[in-house]
Amino acid sequence: MIAPQACRLCVITDPSLARGLSHFDIAARAIDGGATMIQLRDKAAGPRQLLSEARRITQLCRERGVRFIVNDRLDLALAADADGVHLGQDDLPPAAARAILGSDKLLGVSTHSFEQALEAAEQGADYLGIGPIFATGTKATGYEPRGCDIIRQLRARIDLPLIAIGGITLDNVAEVIQAGAAGAAVISAIVGADDIAAATAAFAAAIRHAAQPRQ
Repeated sequence: MIAPQACRLCVITDPSLARGLSHFDIAARAIDGGATMIQLRDKAAGPRQLLSEARRITQLCRERGVRFIVNDRLDLALAADADGVHLGQDDLPPAAARAILGSDKLLGVSTHSFEQALEAAEQGADYLGIGPIFATGTKATGYEPRGCDIIRQLRARIDLPLIAIGGITLDNVAEVIQAGAAGAAVISAIVGADDIAAATAAFAAAIRHAAQPRQ
């Protein structure tokens, strides 16, 4: 299980947006700004190339009390002793991944519909990514933006933390939190910023404000 607070702000590393910074550099700056979760995502590099960086990020996150998740690659997550793995709809089924991970590692699953989310929850996911909530150019999912209604619907049916993803900006992050998401996953609005730490801090503050009980 994972506490909802650990899902508050997930920064997904993407060196192609960060003007020469490595995955580790991005992670370090995001943690300085208040990220509660780091997700390493790299569709091009092989596991051998990424393993050294992943191990460094594992150590950094442990020292700083931040969760570290590897996207897609169960083998790399285990080899780096990351906190867990995040799978998409074309990856291993959650139940099969859980059998390999065991109970001590976290399993996150990207979902794009109510049905996918229910299935992932039943198959042992610890948290769910849900999106795209808003239009995004960072990742082509093949799904239309879902808006915040799907967060409200899932919150009423599923106890797991929900992490909203897709087109999340400072202008709309409060909407997903107020709709019931435990947190938000952000790529371009943070990784592509001139100052990653400052951008992360701005998101962290916006999320904290949105999560405060309304008077």
